[in-house]
Parts: sequence; structure tokens; C-alpha cells
Amino acid sequence: MKVLVLHGPNLNLLGTREPGVYGHVTLAEVDRMLRDHARRRGDSVECRQSNHEGQLIDWLQTADREHFTGVVMNPGAFTHYSIALRDAVAAIKLPVVGHRRRRPRADLGIRPAELRAWLRRARVALAPTGPTTVNRRRLLDV
Repeated sequence: MKVLVLHGPNLNLLGTREPGVYGHVTLAEVDRMLRDHARRRGDSVECRQSNHEGQLIDWLQTADREHFTGVVMNPGAFTHYSIALRDAVAAIKLPVVGHRRRRPRADLGIRPAELRAWLRRARVALAPTGPTTVNRRRLLDV
């Protein structure tokens, strides 16, 4: 299995941005743990991060042509307001699994309900506990 992992805006700052909220683990450490976990399973993971909505959309639209079998995405703040990213997820045929670092309930009331639920194609809802072994296993069970 070949899984594309997409990290959205500001996730490049993991470990330094509000560590009391998001933890001390860096994005490089998360990516390394995901690759190690995939390798132990005989799978592969390619991790990409962008602060730009259009880049994330381009990666989603080309994932099938790049022979990925699924996509795991933490769209960051785009979860709340990106109709274009929601449409890109709906347009592709690959399974897409959403992952959040924070509890979605923490964001209730600050974003429109229809946009909070935009990752409706996701088959697995993950706890916001970070890159634990259980979550990494779920991320790779696309």
C-alpha cells in the first residue's frame, strides 16, 4: 500500500507553535514515525506539507496518477472554511481519511456546521491524541 499524507497550513510549526495545545512533537518526527510504521507493515508513506490551499488540491487531484492507494489529510484550518478543498476530496476516487490534532468540539461555534463536516468521505474518525501507535495504524489502514 502506498499512502499519501498531506499536512495543511501551519503544521510545519508543530512542536513550537502553542505546544500546550498541539504538543512538543515536530512535524518531522510525526513524518518519521509514520514512515517507520509503514515500513514495518511493508507499506510506504509519502508525507507532504503546504501552507497553500491550491497546492493541497493539486496533490489530491494527482494522487491517483501517482499510484497512491489512499490519502490521509490533516487540513488544519482549511477544515473549517475551504470549500475548494472539500470539493477536491469529493472529486477524487481514492479514500480520504481526515485527522485532526485538536478535538473538533473545541472549534464548535466558530465555524459553519456544514464546513466542519466537509471530510464526509473519511472512513475513519481519529482521536486528536497525536501520532500514537493506534492512530498511526488507523492512518495506514486506509
